[in-house]
Parts: sequence; C-alpha cells; structure tokens
Amino acid sequence: MPVSPSRYDVFRKRYEVFARMVRGVERGNPRSLHRMRLASRRLRELLPLIGLDAGETRKLTRRLRRVTDQLGVVREADVLTLLLDELQESGRYHQASLGLLAAAVTKEREAAAKRLDEKLPMAELRRLSHRLGQVANDLERSKPSKDRRGTAWQWAVDARVANRADQLSVAMREAGAVYLPERLHVVRIALKKLRYAVELSREIFGGDQADVKVMKHAQDLLGRMHDLQVLIDRVRQLQAVPPGDVRAERELEAIVDALEDDCRRLHARYTRERPALAAICARAKARPAASQARRAITRRAAS
Repeated sequence: MPVSPSRYDVFRKRYEVFARMVRGVERGNPRSLHRMRLASRRLRELLPLIGLDAGETRKLTRRLRRVTDQLGVVREADVLTLLLDELQESGRYHQASLGLLAAAVTKEREAAAKRLDEKLPMAELRRLSHRLGQVANDLERSKPSKDRRGTAWQWAVDARVANRADQLSVAMREAGAVYLPERLHVVRIALKKLRYAVELSREIFGGDQADVKVMKHAQDLLGRMHDLQVLIDRVRQLQAVPPGDVRAERELEAIVDALEDDCRRLHARYTRERPALAAICARAKARPAASQARRAITRRAAS
C-alpha cells in the first residue's frame, strides 16, 4: 500500500510552484501572474491543515489573499480582452462598438497593471516567498509520525472537504434554479474551493478522478458565465456615457442581448449539472463520519 505524502511533501510542492511564479513575474513573464494567483489559492486551502500556529496561519493566509485579490484585477481585464477577441472573430457584432469596448478594456488593463506594481511590489512577493520557504523547512524538520499522519492529518483534510461541500450545498440552494448572477457567483467560488479541497484529498489519500472532472466542468460553465456577465457590466458602463452615435448605441444594446442569451444557455447547462454536484457534496459531507466509524472499529478490534 503506497505511503501517503506528509504535510511537508504536499506543502513543499505548492510552495515551489508559487516560488517559480514569483521568479517568472520578476522576469516579466505575463503567464506567471495568472499561475501565481492559482498557486496562492492552493496554498490558502492547505495552510489551515499543516499544524502552524493559528496566528501565523491567519497572517500568511491574509498575505496570500492579498496576492490573489490584486492579481485578480489584472486577470479580469485579460479575460475581457480575450472575450472581445472572440467576439471580433465571430463577425456577429458591429466592429466599431467592439472597438469602443476594446479601448475601454485596454485602458482598464493598463491602470490595473500600474496599481499592481504599486500595491504588490516585487519586494513584497519575494518576502512572502521567503517566509513560505521557511515554513517548508520547519515542516521538514518536524515531520509527524506515520500514525499521526494517518489519523489527524486525514481527519483534518476530510473535515475541510466536508466544510467546503456544506458551503457549496448552501450556495446552490440559495441560488435556486433562476438565473441570478450574484448568487451564481457565490456558487462558483464555493465550487472552486471544494474542488481544491477534493484535489488535495485525492493527492494525499488517492481516490476517483470522476468527481474532480464533474466539478471542473461545472466550474468552467460558471466561470464562462461570470466572465460574460462582467463584459455585460462593462458594456453598460460604456452605455452610461453615450458615444453620440445612434447606430453604435443600438449595436451596444445588441451585444448585451446576445451576451445575456449566452449566459442563459450556460445557466441551463449548469442546471443539468446540479444533481451531480449535490451528490458529490453529500458524499463529501458523509466521509468524516464514515472515517470516524472506521477508526472506532479499529480501536475496538485492537483492544
């Protein structure tokens, strides 16, 4: 039977990805910005489980969330740029109106990049990377025993997955079956967090990849829906300052109508995924109780 990786093994893997992305950002690699955002999320999911002091956990989580949030503004502008490229290539929309949108998004991207340099300087990223490296070294020096790794470690991960599953269940129930963008955004975030937790559990203890695939597919649907909704909001902002061209105004409204239709089609597909997501949540929430029962049986058998 393969040995489960220790806290050190799992943390070190995620830390090294984050450190590489910091070096990539320092070299000016634009892809590293977005990969570092993902790495910061995965570290935040793991930090509460590795046995750090509570105050240190909160501090590092807060610093990593700052990275996630600041990079998110740039990521959003980049996604809007890609969406506008798609719309231009489709030939379905008035090119002059798309040009107005593209100019506004380009200006937004430049402002976001400038704010990122001011609010998240490289020196801060290097300090955070260094501190995470120290945490990895501390974990290596204090690797827990095999028995503890097989009990408390598994219990903590199972409890994390169950908590994330409960949050997703609540979010889906509150979102209902009607297209409500703000509530669906909450579902998307909860689903993303559950997927990270399940991926962590699978990495440590093994398990079927099928649930991860279902979550990834639903997350892609909700993510696309969210990105389209953000683009709709940008069009509305542009409409608030009339360009003085009646045709352009009509074309902007046509873009909104088409994007809203796309959102509703995506929402219909997400609705078909809800039963599968609910089943995943139910299994995840039941796992800690099942694990506890197995441990109780094992203790009785050993006594």
